[in-house]
Amino acid sequence: MRTLSVKKDEIKRSWFVVDAKDRILGRLSSLIANVLRGKNKVNFTPHLDMSDFIIVINADKIRLTGEKRNQKEYWRHTGFSGGGKSKSFKTSDPEFILYNSIKGMLPHNKLGRKLIKHVKIYKDSTHPHESQSPQLLEI
Repeated sequence: MRTLSVKKDEIKRSWFVVDAKDRILGRLSSLIANVLRGKNKVNFTPHLDMSDFIIVINADKIRLTGEKRNQKEYWRHTGFSGGGKSKSFKTSDPEFILYNSIKGMLPHNKLGRKLIKHVKIYKDSTHPHESQSPQLLEI
């Protein structure tokens, strides 16, 4: 038998809305990363951008388990000596927290950098993408 490969013009993209209210950060991020990769589609091809567009609303109401809300820190380095900086979960922007979590679950290559652009994250329940008529993503 022959293996049929998907062509770029055969890929159909959809728009989905995900409500992050009272969802656990890691579980929600892995779900979004799988949809971005296209793993929810029957004709998944690992080397192609099969992703749908994801709109995440209520990002400021996301939940963490245990004491992570008080203990979790985001660390980065400026590139200069002594340039290590960290900020806590409480002081971080909710959009950054979810974006960073999803980005870490995508491939670390050109494809991952392309896929992360298909995520739109908003703090509250309003978003400017009503014209795309997004569907609610079942979790």
